[in-house]
Amino acid sequence: MYKSTFKRLIDLIAALLAFVILLPIILIVAFISLIVNKSNPFFSQERPGKNEVVFKMYKFKSMTDKKDENGKLLPDEVRLTKLGNILRKTSLDELPQLINVIRGDMSLVGPRPLRTHYLPYYTPREAIRHTVRPGITGLAQVSGRNAVGWDEKLELDVQYVENLSFKNDVILIYKTILKVIRPSDVILDDNMLTLVEHRTKKN
Repeated sequence: MYKSTFKRLIDLIAALLAFVILLPIILIVAFISLIVNKSNPFFSQERPGKNEVVFKMYKFKSMTDKKDENGKLLPDEVRLTKLGNILRKTSLDELPQLINVIRGDMSLVGPRPLRTHYLPYYTPREAIRHTVRPGITGLAQVSGRNAVGWDEKLELDVQYVENLSFKNDVILIYKTILKVIRPSDVILDDNMLTLVEHRTKKN
């Protein structure tokens, strides 16, 4: 009953309340980001949701849109701004995803939505992660965030789905808050192999 009905209802109510309470912070971050990036402070990217239905996930932009002489975007580490680094470490860049939760694209807790081009690389067991709505935070994120390897991270996603319950969601939200207050083991995505590279190298 929780998985089929109450989880979505709780998500909607909690996300609406959080959005209203955090709106001043969201507006301040958006204004500062607008000045720093001199462009749209928001970043959107297609991600697979429940049943692999693709949606646009929103975040605060942490990198500039600077390009080289050929019009190609510069490497991530060059485009990452000081503000963007702070937003990532404090998880403030994730705040716009409250809109995704309100819309029903995401849940507060669930497997993190990864890039769409990773879809062909999941094993049948790992694909179980797409039987529920993806989350702003999840079991893999509170178990080491980006420091956790791909195989372990995807297994944790499956374990979350298999043991989904209200109690576990509350515990994960609590642990997430602690992670935000006391950031640790945070490694930027460009410092680890992508899933495609990992699977290619492994095979």
